[in-house]
Amino acid sequence: MIELQLLAPESLVERLSDALLELGALSVSVEDAQANTEQEKAIFGEPGSVIEVNAWERSNVLCLFADEASVQAAQAALSAQEALSGWELLAIKTVEDQDWVRLTQSQFQPVGIAPDFWVVPTWSEVPAVANKVIRLDPGLAFGTGTHPTTRMCLTWCSQQQFHEHQRVMDYGCGSGILAIAAALYGAKLVQAVDIDPAAVDSARQNALDNGVASVIEVGLPDLAQGTFDCVFANILASPLKVLAPLLCGLVRPGGVLVLSGILERQAQELQEAYADLADLQVIDSQEGWILMSARF
Repeated sequence: MIELQLLAPESLVERLSDALLELGALSVSVEDAQANTEQEKAIFGEPGSVIEVNAWERSNVLCLFADEASVQAAQAALSAQEALSGWELLAIKTVEDQDWVRLTQSQFQPVGIAPDFWVVPTWSEVPAVANKVIRLDPGLAFGTGTHPTTRMCLTWCSQQQFHEHQRVMDYGCGSGILAIAAALYGAKLVQAVDIDPAAVDSARQNALDNGVASVIEVGLPDLAQGTFDCVFANILASPLKVLAPLLCGLVRPGGVLVLSGILERQAQELQEAYADLADLQVIDSQEGWILMSARF
């Protein structure tokens, strides 16, 4: 296979991607061209909002073709369309055939959260020391335990002792991994919500696969009703700021709010955003990311 790599402005990405698929691309993926720089920007949608920006300011558009002739034909066709002008050629690379399933599996190995608490893909053996295990494979929803933001939340969860009268909320649940962890550590009433229907489906299935479906209720954000003893939100700094009143309103007196998806340099702006609602403090950090928490 041959990979064609293009650089495109925000206004062109969607039309360019559609055109590439029509020209025979086997797949098209889009990445932030400014990732890991100060110009990097997250794209997200808030509950009930309309997403107005669907691409980064500058994007790398990566597409696979069956052979070089197909790539050359696609390039020529794109260059001939004035409506698609503005892209730049970055590279053309040969991609060797591989066992993609085995390669993907090799990249997701068991993740130790605590000596006896592990997140284990279904194709891996459970470590002998584990007595609490979340079985989870990578999928459409974020949350496999490999990212520092998720690991910190799981580590915090492993240090708690929830009890049957406590209510836990996983807001922006993704795969539902935090809700599952809370259930494994004793919570008997857990709600997990997400704006993405695919994440809702994924979290519901993962709860079933881990034997805690009877404890976890999964749905869209309007499911979140009442108050909770613990509220997790592992999202990103910008939506966490927007959601501050909502998230704080979900925590009952004596409860705790746990926020992640925050870079170290964003700590002060989160504290300022929550200043009138909660006293947010940094309680953990890993690889440039932080975990913040507040007691009510």
